Amino acid sequence: MPGSRSNWYALHVRSRHEKTVQAQLDAKQFEVFLPLYSHKHKWADRWKAVSLPFFPGYVFCHFELENRASAITTSGVIDIVRVGDDPAPIPDSDIESIRRIVNSPLLAEPCSNLVPGQEVTMCGGPLQGLSGTLIENRKGLRLVISISLLHRAVLVEIDREWVIAIDPLKTAMRATAD
Repeated sequence: MPGSRSNWYALHVRSRHEKTVQAQLDAKQFEVFLPLYSHKHKWADRWKAVSLPFFPGYVFCHFELENRASAITTSGVIDIVRVGDDPAPIPDSDIESIRRIVNSPLLAEPCSNLVPGQEVTMCGGPLQGLSGTLIENRKGLRLVISISLLHRAVLVEIDREWVIAIDPLKTAMRATAD
């Protein structure tokens, strides 16, 4: 591919091999991103905080498509996530959104499926500028940031004062103008 550039790709990995694959890709000097969250797990005699992947079974890796052989031959990697036969790049903005959530002090957890809700933009707090879907539950408001390609999402607790609604009419007009 002439003029190709490097992109982020989701690598589908063997179950519970995310951290091992990350370490191997790091050793091969790939830029790798494995977003983790802290989860309290009850053992027979105690509670322990463990780090689990937000996207079980996936590791994000940044590379040029023609150099993918070294990444996909890594032990534990099953394949690159594809749309049809073609490897599907993940937008840099999606990776940056997840990075900001992981690096924020806010409580975040995986969200297995999206609840239909209002599209919002964060206008305050540590996630200012991010857009996502707003959901509400008994605990308060939460923002859902999706990786559409994987049909997975991250859920983060937010304050009501940090959110403004995205006007669907303006969004539609912007999309048709592009």
